[in-house]
Amino acid sequence: MIRKFLLERLSWIILFLCLQILTLSMAFLDPDIPVGPLLYVTFISAIIFVVFLAIRYSSETRFYRRLEEWDPHLDLTELSPGSSPFEQIVQTHLYDQTERLREEATLNRSMLEAEKDELLAWIHDVKTPLTAMQLMIERLDDQTAREQLTYEWLRIHLLLDRQLHQKRIPFMENDLFIEQVELKSLLSQEIRTLRPWCMRRGIGFELDLKISEVLCDAKWLAFIVRQLLTNSVKYSEDSDITVTSYLQSKHPLLEIRDDGRGIDPKDLPRIFDKGFTSTLVHNDPKATGMGLYLARRAAKPLHIRIEANSQLGEGTSMKLIFPSKNEFVQIRGM
Repeated sequence: MIRKFLLERLSWIILFLCLQILTLSMAFLDPDIPVGPLLYVTFISAIIFVVFLAIRYSSETRFYRRLEEWDPHLDLTELSPGSSPFEQIVQTHLYDQTERLREEATLNRSMLEAEKDELLAWIHDVKTPLTAMQLMIERLDDQTAREQLTYEWLRIHLLLDRQLHQKRIPFMENDLFIEQVELKSLLSQEIRTLRPWCMRRGIGFELDLKISEVLCDAKWLAFIVRQLLTNSVKYSEDSDITVTSYLQSKHPLLEIRDDGRGIDPKDLPRIFDKGFTSTLVHNDPKATGMGLYLARRAAKPLHIRIEANSQLGEGTSMKLIFPSKNEFVQIRGM
């Protein structure tokens, strides 16, 4: 800040030096003027000027020091009030700009909230004809046509479900209900939903549940499991998906393992990033880069850790590591 102040007042310093040089040069131009008194006057003037600069530095930089230390946000209470007219001009413009940004932020937030409500309402409205469509498909006599239409219906259903939960995730803390969730019932429901897709790809399931219940929110756990199962089915064919649960270091663990194409080791650190698909098959139309990203986002408020292990060409293992019962005291307080 001292360097900036000296650069700001460089014109003053140059003017002062020029005046002192001019004063001393008078002794050389006029031999009758003694040099000693002029040197004394110059020395005294320099001391006064340095003291003046020090005083001005303290008073003029107070406002700008606080401005430099200020964390840029919409709260200006941390800023000290400007004392000089120029500081007050800066402060007035800051307050005006901040107020304008606050109004724009409020408007944008309201528009986003309205858009979210409209989208959620639309998704709920679409579910009604989808349910009617499912009933109509089940009445078809042509088994081939029924299976094909059921598969396409399932794709639409999963896309709408993911979009619905994606809009709810930022506010999911308001919707949590922690209870004992029966894993077999939850997994059976999700597998039953995916059955048309699994039959089409020749995929079966093996369940080995050494732990029958976990403490969690049933609805959001079902969404997380649905994303992991969907990924396993999407990238597997003519194989079995194994789902196991057991206790590891006092933490319940649910593991979903498939024998699909696997994940390239260099992609593993990025698979939970939003929009990331793959570097191995970058133009895969099936990949959206959203399933695992949303699963991890939904798992975070539940204190669930998701770990991925994979070998290229050998399959993938996704583990849900649940918190211990003591750790859920924090979640129950939400």
